[in-house]
Amino acid sequence: MADAVTSQVLVDGPRNAVMKFTNLSDGTGESAVLKVDVSTLSGAPTTVRIDKIIASTSGMAVSILWDATTDVPAFIVGQDSAGEYCFDQFGGLRNNAGSGVTGDVMFTTHGHTAGDSYTVILEMSKS
Repeated sequence: MADAVTSQVLVDGPRNAVMKFTNLSDGTGESAVLKVDVSTLSGAPTTVRIDKIIASTSGMAVSILWDATTDVPAFIVGQDSAGEYCFDQFGGLRNNAGSGVTGDVMFTTHGHTAGDSYTVILEMSKS
């Protein structure tokens, strides 16, 4: 059995995208799972920057990663936390992945056990 996950596109406009992700864990967890595939977004962007994260975790933490040959952490939502993290005052979290960068965003969960969960909303600008 696998974690029960959902991915939902809330906005896919010419310059911005907003996506919501949920996970109800069976204890399996996620490891570098593709969440934002920039090739599927309108306007053919090559990358996104993260302007805001709205997140809630129960029992686990979530690493938000820039996809590359070696994934690069963009942000970590801590275990048993809830908050709104705004980065647009300084231009957002920009993809600083090196070799093999794809522009995509991946998630990895940490400390997951059966019944743990997360909800993450990413507000992003396309480029």
